[in-house]
Amino acid sequence: MAHFLHDDFLLQSQYAIKLYHDYAKELPIIDYHSHLPPDAVAADENFRNITHIWLAGDHYKWRAQRALGIPEKYITGDANDRDKFQKWAEAVPYTLRNPLHHWTHMELKNPFGINELLSPDNANAIFDGTLTQLQAPEFSPRGLLRHFGVEMVGTTDDPTDNLVHHQTIAQSGFETKVWPTFRPDKVFQLSKGDDYRRYIEQLQASSGVAIVDLDTLLDALWNRLYYFHSHGCRIADHGLNHLPLAITSPVSLDEVFKQVLSGDDRLAAEHEEAFTYLVLSELCKLYHDKGWVQQFHLGPLRNTNSRRLRELGADTGYDSIGDFQQAQRMQRFFNALEEEDRLAKTVVYNLNPADNAVFAAMMGNFQGEGVKGKMQFGSGWWFLDQLDGMTQQLNTLSNIGLISCFVGMLTDSRSFLSYSRHEYFRRLLCNLFADDINRGLLPDDIQWTGKLIQDICYYNAKEYFGV
Repeated sequence: MAHFLHDDFLLQSQYAIKLYHDYAKELPIIDYHSHLPPDAVAADENFRNITHIWLAGDHYKWRAQRALGIPEKYITGDANDRDKFQKWAEAVPYTLRNPLHHWTHMELKNPFGINELLSPDNANAIFDGTLTQLQAPEFSPRGLLRHFGVEMVGTTDDPTDNLVHHQTIAQSGFETKVWPTFRPDKVFQLSKGDDYRRYIEQLQASSGVAIVDLDTLLDALWNRLYYFHSHGCRIADHGLNHLPLAITSPVSLDEVFKQVLSGDDRLAAEHEEAFTYLVLSELCKLYHDKGWVQQFHLGPLRNTNSRRLRELGADTGYDSIGDFQQAQRMQRFFNALEEEDRLAKTVVYNLNPADNAVFAAMMGNFQGEGVKGKMQFGSGWWFLDQLDGMTQQLNTLSNIGLISCFVGMLTDSRSFLSYSRHEYFRRLLCNLFADDINRGLLPDDIQWTGKLIQDICYYNAKEYFGV
């Protein structure tokens, strides 16, 4: 490991070393979008073993293991935790040049202090050695957030959530801010049949509003939005293939919605996009009025493998990059809100690297007076939060927008060990600027460059999200 994952990993010049160690390394983390479970932070119970904290729910690792033909029993199946870890250790040597190889060893090094390359030969020893560590207070969920210097973490929460775990965390005096994020994706899924009707029943129960038509649906959502706001929420998030269009139809959307509530789904799929536009645009106006930030994660093609969907369910590692048309939809959606002067601060994440320039250019059309970087081309995410994907996003943003206004990296993860991704991003960012200095493309002003690095890594996000 002498030439791998040393203190100057990814830092290829003295400028890069100085920028990272003197300006970026010790900054706190604003993790404004994650999928960390708030109940785990509230309970603060230690993890039973490294499989529990590291492999459960990790789609990246699951996909790599499937590529090697490892039986599903050892991935999402009923094999015991030690055997699952052993199978992952067998896979790791074959992940060279995949970001998993970097992430795996960065996460073993920090926080576990393990400097060995994981392999079948040392898997049992590492499994046993980490058992003791994981029982220490510093390896509980809160202990890990402290260890990584996390100042704020945004969880991802359905509007029906009672936020009791966030209340417990807030009342405990825990120094890391754990904010809920309003994620109303399920309310748009008009064509989901009985699943959709069950969700509307949950929304009705949580809001106390009898949902019988579109107006009462919006009343219920507004009720939940205000509830979230009263519990510290200042961010909304949406996972969509693309932003919806306002499609006109001779059929009333209110009638379509009432038919769906009654069990008649014949018109649901045909009118789902128009329905989504109506509901989402009304929510976005409220986000603006409440001073929230709205996020849009665009571009995934979900549940591509029907057989595995039936066997394992959704969100088990069978989603992909989609090639949807994005530009006109973004323009029309944002322009309609801008016309009413109700376009909130917005972060848009692109999953298809072919669309990077499209996204970066669109953000420049709707910037706002008095708000630094109001419209953000978000960091590389999901398939793109690796060296090449992040570099492409940073370069495109630099060329078409202002990287100095960027709010930086996020984990977008369910794992408390994923904070190495912030270190990964910071090292890459420092090396990118240093490389331009060395090539004479940027002035030799380490203090000013260091200041911009600090803004991108921490201060921009702190200001933007009001932490």
